[in-house]
Formats: sequence, C-alpha cells, structure tokens
Amino acid sequence: MAEGDRQPGKDTVDRSEGFGERLLGVLLDRAHEMPPQLIAPLVAEEAARVGGRDISILLQDYAQLLLVPLPGRRLVVGRPELIGDSHAGAAFLAGTPVEVPQDDGVRLYLPLLDGSDQVGVLALTLDTVDDDDRRLLRRLAGLVADLLVTKHSYTDQFFLARRREPMSLAAEIQWSLLPPLAMSVPQVAVAGILEPAYNVAGDSFDYALNEDILHVAMIDAMGHGPDAATMATVAIGAYRHARRAAVGLSEIYAFMDRAIAEQFGPDHFVTAQMMRLNITTGHLQWVNAGHPAPLLIRNGQVVRQLESPTTLPVGFGGEEPQISEQMLQRGDRVLCFTDGLIEEHEAGEEQFGEEQLIHWVNRIEHTEKGVRAVVRSLSHTLKQKRGGSTSDDATLFLIEWRGGAADHLAVLE
Repeated sequence: MAEGDRQPGKDTVDRSEGFGERLLGVLLDRAHEMPPQLIAPLVAEEAARVGGRDISILLQDYAQLLLVPLPGRRLVVGRPELIGDSHAGAAFLAGTPVEVPQDDGVRLYLPLLDGSDQVGVLALTLDTVDDDDRRLLRRLAGLVADLLVTKHSYTDQFFLARRREPMSLAAEIQWSLLPPLAMSVPQVAVAGILEPAYNVAGDSFDYALNEDILHVAMIDAMGHGPDAATMATVAIGAYRHARRAAVGLSEIYAFMDRAIAEQFGPDHFVTAQMMRLNITTGHLQWVNAGHPAPLLIRNGQVVRQLESPTTLPVGFGGEEPQISEQMLQRGDRVLCFTDGLIEEHEAGEEQFGEEQLIHWVNRIEHTEKGVRAVVRSLSHTLKQKRGGSTSDDATLFLIEWRGGAADHLAVLE
C-alpha cells in the first residue's frame, strides 16, 4: 500500500492482545470444539487467572425455586441456593452482579445472561475487587452463558443438573418445545412460567420478535399426559408454521384449527390465544379461542380485563375470529393465563377465581421488579394459596411494553 493510500489513524490503533482479550479469547478460540464437560474446568481456570477461587456455576431448576450447582472438575459443588432468599437469587432475578464482603475477600455473584434470559449465576471469591475486575468478569459471565446455551442443545448434562425431582414424559415433551422463559429488549419484555413444572402436559406458550412485531401464543390442550403434550406440540408447530408464513391472526387460527382437526379428530381441541404487539407504537391485537381474558396492568394495578369476542377452540372448526385491539401506554403490562390457575378447587369448595388472582397481582406488582420476578413470585404465591398443588396445568405469561427504540445498541461508542 502506498504511503498516500493509508487510512487515517489506522496505524495508530493498538491492535496488540491485552490481558482481557487473552482471557476471553481462550474461551472463544476453543469454544467451537469444546465438549460440554470441559466448560466447567476451563471457566474455573480462566476465573483463577484474575484471582478468582471457590468458583461455582449455578443453574435455575425447572420449578424456578432454586439455583442448583453444576457439577464439574475444579468447580465448588455446594448446596442449592433459594432464588427468593439468597445473594445468588438476587443477582439472578435482577440481572445485575451482587457483591458480598467476607472475611477472606469479596464473594461475587454474576448473572449468566444469554441475551436477556437469565441462565444462572457464576459465583466466585476475590481478595479485592476493582472496576477492571468487574468489567472483565461481567464479560466473562456473558461468554459463559452463551457457551452453556450453545452446548445445552446437544448434551443432557445441564438438563440433569436442573432437575430436582422426576419429570413426566409429557413434561419432557413440553420443556423441549418452549422458547426461553424470558426475553427483554429496550421496547418490550416477556416472561412465562408453567406449573406443575415436572408434570405439565397440555399448557404451552411461544413467542417471537420479528422486527417491530412481538408475536405471542398461549395454548391449553385438552386432557393430561402424553396425549395432551402431543396435541400441544402440533398446535405450537402449526402456530409457528403459520406465523412464519406472514399471515394474519385469523389465518393463523384457521391453520391451527385444521391441523388439530386433521391429526386428532372432532373430539379433541386446544384453547388458544394469539397476539401481536407493535413494540414501536404499543398497538396490541389478539384473537381469543376459548381462553380466559388477559389482564391489563397499569401503574402496578389491574385496571381491567381485556374482554373480547371469543371463537371456538382450535380443532372445532370455528368461524373466522374477530380480531380485538388495544392501544397500550408505556409501562403497561398484559398478563395471560390458563384456566387451571383460576378453576382450581377442592371437592365441594369454590374455585380459586379471578378476584383472588387480581388481588395477588396487585400485591405482587408492588413488591417485585421486572417481569420475570413478578411472574415467578405470582405463580408460586398462587400455588401456595391454592393449597400447594394443582390438579391442572397453570401457566402465566406476562408482557411489558416500554416503547422507544433500540438503534443505539448498534452504534459503537
């Protein structure tokens, strides 16, 4: 290259490898061929290079009650940590690091974030902590989360660590079907939870963020056990297929309806609710096929139910559904739920009911922050108030619309 062709400033940029780049680069360079069982010892080695010791990787259990230690060479495998009552749980729910001074240094709990989905927590102890340590370890935790999610798809190691009790076949099918339980971008956040976690059968949900449109579906397949899980699988598959064909909500309903009818016959059905939210404008559209009406939450209070015309559950050959609409205000939340949440009752007793649901939504909205923390606390509180068990699937899905834009995230500072 001639002297006059050199790009201004390029030769003055320091492109040599620094300590932080070497630390993270080892993980990046080896990640492509790294067997899942070697993630733990390599993470422990990397953390030790910045003075870290007593290193643990904690993963969320399926019931969203505990953070359980991942076994692995050079990792400390202690007792599970309560999500609702521990330093690790606080870091997990808030998505921000927690530092705890100790006699021998500082114990750090770093959330493992894949995108915005909390995978778990990386815990380690340092003698002292400064801003350089915080920055480097935060980035290391982000890279570890990405590795765990990537390797998760072809090993049972992480599934087994997260299980705290036997899982039914139906639940196994359902968990393999679900998207991440939480997602957050500047304009919108979502979170969902299913009960009973180890025996869920017919309930499921799905979502996708395509450009400015958030697509959401919640379903409840009739029955229990593998038959219900199989029907839910077909319903979600049909929903995804139609959604990706870029058709309207009415056409999505019709496609799902035909799929269930053709596969299972006239005596089987799935209640469903499909939504589209423009995350730029707050324009919400939905079709209700036999589901309870969602709740609109504003300023921490349920302001009303989003009542709408309903059509027949999918599989019954209902007429073209009417699309309902609502303009959201910034900060509004929409809570969707299945009927198992409100119809639970003991023999001869009244159903749990929507009034109690609304009461607890209003209370928990003022005590928890973030959609994931709200959904988790609400589900566990409601289960406790229903006697600690459920005879039917009970699913919650919460949407928070924030508005605004995210373009600044693509601009280098």
